[in-house]
This record gives sequence, structure tokens and C-alpha cells, in this order.
Amino acid sequence: MTGDWRGVLYPAELPTFHRVPAPVRVASLVRWFWIPEWNITAGRVSRQELIAFPACNLAVEPELVGLAGPTTRRSFRDLSGRGWAVGALLRPAAVAWFTAEPTHLCDRYEILDLPQLHAVVAAAMTSDEADDERRTRAVEGFADWLAATVPAPDTDGVLANAMAELIDGDQSVLQVTDAAARLGVSVRTLQRLARRHVGVSPLAMIRRRRLQEAAERLRGDPTTDIAAVAADLGYSDHAHLAGDFRTVLGFTPSSYRGSSLGGGPAAKPLDGGGSVAGWTPR
Repeated sequence: MTGDWRGVLYPAELPTFHRVPAPVRVASLVRWFWIPEWNITAGRVSRQELIAFPACNLAVEPELVGLAGPTTRRSFRDLSGRGWAVGALLRPAAVAWFTAEPTHLCDRYEILDLPQLHAVVAAAMTSDEADDERRTRAVEGFADWLAATVPAPDTDGVLANAMAELIDGDQSVLQVTDAAARLGVSVRTLQRLARRHVGVSPLAMIRRRRLQEAAERLRGDPTTDIAAVAADLGYSDHAHLAGDFRTVLGFTPSSYRGSSLGGGPAAKPLDGGGSVAGWTPR
């Protein structure tokens, strides 16, 4: 696992988890690959809670391949038994190949018929090789399939990638007009690119980055000044940050700051309720 925990609400509760940089041949299509593996005590469940990146994920599981759309709120996956997944955090340029309407995938997980991709990844993950070798072969096979299947980005795809990279990586981008000016295009162009290649608006992408950063700063430190965090991230005041927390995450900054100290929700008895039918771990 890399040192970047942004997007993960309770890192201490993650199963074995690895983020692997995308091989050069698919770097324009994938931001990184991610591999969780777990073995939960029988009769118990471990809930993994996320504030996901505004993007789509292509995930291979033991029985299926799924495409997870961008989320509009806190997402989770309840893990039980033993399992694994290998996923790719898709860059915007790749999304248009998988769906013509990414907005329709918001908060959804759609099963795809991609038997060749499933076969190569599953064969690697269930082999008798050492753990690192299994994961490496799974990522390489996944990347080979993408490189052979998904076309190289066109002009719009390249610009959509640049938009996402700018919004996610530059804390000074607080408004859509900021991003448009940096990229030398109109706000309408960015809105069109986001609708076609991401599934949420440029403003939603900016808000998600700010909320992820706020959660990362608040996590684990009971002395963190919430008002100072709000000011640093461009919120007009503490109340606006608190409003975003409640709307997207369902709790306040102060309650998260306290609960995250203990690592979040621990594994609990499996009661058959409250699960999500897909992966959104970005």
C-alpha cells in the first residue's frame, strides 16, 4: 500500500491492501491498480468505508467483472469470509470505452461480460506463486488486456485526463472557472468533458477533493482546529465544511475526528443486512 490514504475513512480497518502504479503502457488509461485481500473470521463482517475519488473503477472479483461508477456520498463494502479483488482506477479517457453515459453509473455497480479479462486476472490471483508474484502477474495481465482493448485517448480524452489531474492535484483550484482558465478552455467545455468522461460535474470533482483532504487532516488528531482546516481548503467558514460532511458522509467533522482515532468500525457479527453490491475502493 502506498502512503496515500486519501479516500479511505478508516485506514486501520483495511484488509491487506495494495495500490500499484499503472504500467507505462496504460498510464493514460489507469491512475493505479488496487488489490484488497481478506480472510475474516466466520460469522463476522468488516465494513470498509470510503469517500471515493470522483472516477470509475473496473474491478475483477472471483466470480465477475464489474464497473463501479462515481459516488455521490460515502460508500462502503462489507467483507466476510475470504476473498480478493483486483481493480483499476480509470482515468477519464478510458471511461468512454466502457459506457456512453457515465452519469447513469453514479452510485451503481454494473456487471460486465469480459471473460478474457476475468480469466487472466483470476488465474494469477489463485495461482500457487508467492503473494508479490501473484499480484504483479494480475496487474500485468490486467494492463495487457487494457492496452490491447481500449484505444489510446483521443483529443477529448487527453483534455479530460488533464482536467481530472489538475482538479485532483492543485489545491488552489477552488472553482470551475479556475480549472477552465488553467486549461485554456471554457467552463462549458469542462462540463461537457466531465459529463462524458467522468459522470459528475467539475464542481463535484473539486468538492470531493476538498472533502477528502479535510477528512485526511482531521483523522487521528483530536487537537485539529476544524475552522482552520476549513479556511485552508477554501471553505467560506466552518459551517460550510460541516454541511459538506453531513451531506456526503452523514456525520460532522467533530464526530469523525473523534471516531477515527479508534480506527473506525471494527469487525462485527454478520447480521445479513446493510451491504453494498459492488466495489468502490478508490
